Order: sequence, then structure tokens, then C-alpha cells
Amino acid sequence: MNLTDTLCRAAALAAALLALAGPARAAEDFSPAERALFMTNHLAGTKPPATLRYSFSKSGSMEEAFDDQVAVKLSARRDGKCCMASADFLSGARKLALPEVDEAQGNPAVLYFLERDIREMNRLTKGQQNYFRKRIRMAVYQGAQIDDVSVSYRGKTVAARQITIAPYRDDPLRVRFEKFANKQYVFTLSDAVPGGVYAVRSRIDGETADAAPLIAEEMLLDGGVAATRKP
Repeated sequence: MNLTDTLCRAAALAAALLALAGPARAAEDFSPAERALFMTNHLAGTKPPATLRYSFSKSGSMEEAFDDQVAVKLSARRDGKCCMASADFLSGARKLALPEVDEAQGNPAVLYFLERDIREMNRLTKGQQNYFRKRIRMAVYQGAQIDDVSVSYRGKTVAARQITIAPYRDDPLRVRFEKFANKQYVFTLSDAVPGGVYAVRSRIDGETADAAPLIAEEMLLDGGVAATRKP
């Protein structure tokens, strides 16, 4: 691939990530979940250079399980402020090519997780990536549940917010991918942890209540505690 192709692909992915974060709207039109996920300066107080490290795990009955790593690298902008961001998202054949974010405020790990997830939904269902982006945006805007929770970080209990969405539960087109329609996403945010993002999880339940999940994925900040795996 030549440099022009590389730059075009990077620009296309950057545009896709911006689309996932949502269209420009008046400030009062954003939901609390949108503000928390996409409009909060998660990197406030971060002194570059710094690296946010996450573990990534995939399990479930549908495909082979694996464990891998994510590193979000933060460096100073030209004005010395935080932050320019780049990422090593997974490794080897699973590695996701990602553009650098020039003026990151929100932790880009959230958008990177979702972008990979959308590509996986496209692979599994043959549905359009833009359709999945739209459903996620709509769920964050009007269907999110927000709960105050406590999590363990490096042996200490800290306050956090948990945002849960189910983008396809009420989807009129769910019959096209019924096996995956119960998919749920859980975002755990905390001001008490570096980068503000403690974990992002997704889960597709099995066909019966006691069945193992078809697919369960988790991106967890180094120093956090993995979610308890349900059957």
C-alpha cells in the first residue's frame, strides 16, 4: 500500500470515528451518556508523555477465545498541552490500524473499541458498518442507562459511573441478525483512574438463560479487576 492509500484510509477511519461520536448539535441536545462518553475531558490532568494500558479479552462459545493488549500513547501537542494520541490496539493479525488523534481530550480507547466492534459486527452479519454506528449513536443518545457503581483499582475501591446500552434490542431490522440482537455494551468511567475509562465490555448472550455467551469481550485498564464471567 502506498503513502496516498495509507493517508486515505487513515482519513476515512478518522471520519468514521467522528461519526460514531455523533453529529454536531446544540450543546443542550446532547444526552448525559453522550456527554460522559464523548464530551468529557478524560485526559484532564494527564501529563504527557504517558501510556494508558489495557488488557483485552475475548471469550464465548461462538469463536476462539484470546487475550491481548491495548496501549494508548499520549504525547504533548505542539503547544505543550495534552494530548496527541496514538494506539497499539491488539497485536499480530488482529492489530487494528488507527489514525493518530491530534487533539485528544476524551479517551480515544472508547471509540477505538467501538470501531473494532463495528467491524466485527460487519464480519459476522454482513450488515453495513454505518448502520451499526447509527444504532450505537442512537442508543447512547436516547436509550442509555447510567448507574453509580464502585470498582476496584490497584487494590482501592473508587467511585465510577456505568453506562449500559443495547442498540439492537428494539431495532426494527433485528430479524436480519437475530442471533446478535441482544448484544449489550457496558462502559465504566471513573475520574479516579488514569484516562477516565476503567473498562468497556460487550456481550452477546446465548440462546437460553443458562447457556454460555456467544461472544463476550472486555477492555480493562491495567490495575482493574475483570468482570465476573457469567455462564
